[in-house]
Amino acid sequence: MRLGILLTAVLLLNALPASATGCGTFSGRGCGPAGKRVDLRRPAFSSSTRITNPLFPISRLRSVVLLGHVEGRPFRTETTLLPGTQTVAWGGRQVRVRVSQYVAYLDGRLDEVALDRYAQADDGSVWYFGEDVFDYRHGAVAGTEGTWLAGREGPAAMIMPARPRLGDVFRTENAPPIVFEEVTVKRVGLTVAGPRGPVAGAIVGEELHSDGTHEAKIFAPGYGEFRTAGGADLEALALAVPADRLRARVPRGLTLLSRSAPATFDSSQARDWQAARVTTANMRAAWKALQSKRPPRLVASRMSVALAALAEAVAAKQALRAEQAAIDVLQSTLDLRLQYRPPADVDRERFVLWTRQLRLDAAARNLAGVTGDVATLEWVRDRITPTLDGAGRLEIDKRLRDLRTAADAANLPAAADHAARLAARLRTLTGR
Repeated sequence: MRLGILLTAVLLLNALPASATGCGTFSGRGCGPAGKRVDLRRPAFSSSTRITNPLFPISRLRSVVLLGHVEGRPFRTETTLLPGTQTVAWGGRQVRVRVSQYVAYLDGRLDEVALDRYAQADDGSVWYFGEDVFDYRHGAVAGTEGTWLAGREGPAAMIMPARPRLGDVFRTENAPPIVFEEVTVKRVGLTVAGPRGPVAGAIVGEELHSDGTHEAKIFAPGYGEFRTAGGADLEALALAVPADRLRARVPRGLTLLSRSAPATFDSSQARDWQAARVTTANMRAAWKALQSKRPPRLVASRMSVALAALAEAVAAKQALRAEQAAIDVLQSTLDLRLQYRPPADVDRERFVLWTRQLRLDAAARNLAGVTGDVATLEWVRDRITPTLDGAGRLEIDKRLRDLRTAADAANLPAAADHAARLAARLRTLTGR
């Protein structure tokens, strides 16, 4: 009899993606009522990589930029849908998943990378199958806390119901003590201010964390995770494609900014302040004209700040500050170009941008900065190498390894040289 009861309990646990009882917070309290849970039935996954849930459309989100601030410092996130699929074993089944690369920068420096795995169930709900987490400090991996995989540390977790309703409760991560998050839907049918205008049909969820703290999250149709706020920290969606794709030619002013930011970087490096002043003035005039087209407001705000910093540094003839500001302007320029150009094209230019950042950090004798820049290049490489042929991929990989070797040896001049050659070679391979 005891054996029969035990087998029945095991079967019930295996039948559910998450336990109906128990709370994964450190205190064991604070979770929503089990009767409100909508994630207690194991879903079927017959077409799992077609993730089209309007409130979490990962397979349609090719490239996303989120901006905000954490602990009073500028925060930036890039999420990119990686090519191909993976397979995760869960509950005796092999489930194919899509992988989204999450890269976060704090105060302009690599802070965290996560490789997130998602699948859509046949009923339209989206499930989270785990993540590989890499936390960076001083340019190097400092830990992998938060890494988990469905079927290994815990069950897959529902990250978005098919049709969320007010009061619904679901656990977006449910592998305590490694990770635990539970969302309660607090508002539905909300209209939010999107990058290009109002977006109807958003929902607000209150997310409970392992330590018992809460933060509000907004999910919007066509965008997915739209805004996260906790305490004084904020992460908000600035731009996403294809949702914000514009079927138009790149504006002349934006093309001017794209060409002028690198030119100002080079002029500042050469201490040619007359050329830098003229180019910066032209850039500010071009940006003033572009603002009449109502660019996405969060990107526009960053661009205005960066251009003002560039003008100030050039006027003061401060080379390193001017070079950094030129890079910041170029980053915002590339964000705006994402509305017009394929994400792979923009990521190739981001790759070149980080070679410039590395050269600047090497000149400033910033070893931690150079180390982090190499890591950033390695992650961006994963976005762009699928667009290269086999020989091109092998060459970029080899040049990156040489760059990594120079950085690990603290040979900053050699690292800067490798970075410049790497950028030039990528442009040759892509014909740009």
